[in-house]
Amino acid sequence: MICRKGPEPSPGPGRKRRPRLRAKRTAIFVLSLLLLGPSAFSEEIVLGHFSAGDLSGWKPKVFRGQTSYSFVVDGERQVLMARSRGAASGLYKEVTLDPSKYPVLRWSWKITGTIPKGNAMTKAGDDYAARVYVVFPRTFSFFRTRAVNYIWANRIPRGSTLPNAFTSNAMMVAVESGDEKAGTWVAEERNVVEDYRMLFGEDPPAIGAVALMTDTDNTGGETVAYYGDITLQTLPARPAIPPNSFQ
Repeated sequence: MICRKGPEPSPGPGRKRRPRLRAKRTAIFVLSLLLLGPSAFSEEIVLGHFSAGDLSGWKPKVFRGQTSYSFVVDGERQVLMARSRGAASGLYKEVTLDPSKYPVLRWSWKITGTIPKGNAMTKAGDDYAARVYVVFPRTFSFFRTRAVNYIWANRIPRGSTLPNAFTSNAMMVAVESGDEKAGTWVAEERNVVEDYRMLFGEDPPAIGAVALMTDTDNTGGETVAYYGDITLQTLPARPAIPPNSFQ
């Protein structure tokens, strides 16, 4: 039942001005959100703050032998150096992030050289000077956990994609390949949502971890790689359309 209301009487001296009170409360609420810090409205999440010598939250994952990870100064900045001698261990950081809000993965890396016996097509050649993973766990099913593995490939062409030699739940993306850029820093940017859709044919679940690894256990080789900061970012805002642009 809807009742029509007549004009409201003006508040007397003893009556509260509720609209003003609500407006004040709203302003305080918005201000409190702003004071929560940059994480509440951040356009960038720094996952690997290696330039600050920070490994907070990163944990080792050992497969066979241990790759050495340490901070060094390269040029004018601090970076994470990985040295592998017939070993395979990585570092990972657990997160819970919506990839639709933070789809852009950015990082930089440098290698001294690819793995001569490395071959992405075989288990015996599944070694890489540098790789960065984005892991997508599946609820109640460890065996359905999927990962997008960005690699500095040894010989397959740049831009190639293929299943990992050990599991099809990890798809490899060759963002770099060969030794042409070895010895130089390379900045990378990938849209993990678009990559996941391309590789698995569906929208991604939440991101559960980010990892990196330099490994030479299958080939018995040796290599050194360097990793810069790793971040997840929102998509850049589209530029405003100027007035009369369609005239």
